[in-house]
Amino acid sequence: VQLQASGGGLVQAGGSLRLSCAASGRALTVGWFRQAPGKEREFLARIIWNGGITYYADSVKGRFSISIDNARNTVSLQMSSLKPEDTGVYYCAANWNGGSTWPYWGQGTLVTVSS
Repeated sequence: VQLQASGGGLVQAGGSLRLSCAASGRALTVGWFRQAPGKEREFLARIIWNGGITYYADSVKGRFSISIDNARNTVSLQMSSLKPEDTGVYYCAANWNGGSTWPYWGQGTLVTVSS
């Protein structure tokens, strides 16, 4: 599976942004991760491709929403009520086992939230 993330940019605090992850094929699970400057990469959200079951990290629950567009083979991350601490490089990833190992990664897209 090849993944390509897009949609990053500069947004003011309180604003919204939608990221997209285009997949060359299907996977069992697709997730979104973030790496803030000087910090380790953290998990944000995941979705099971067949069935659409989702799971979110507490830090983004209620603000971020992950969804699948089957027609476009794309997984999106809708982000709202953005905060400066949401700044970072956002990555999408995929796996076939539904676990915590992610062998397939996109290249990342930068999100900057200004205060």
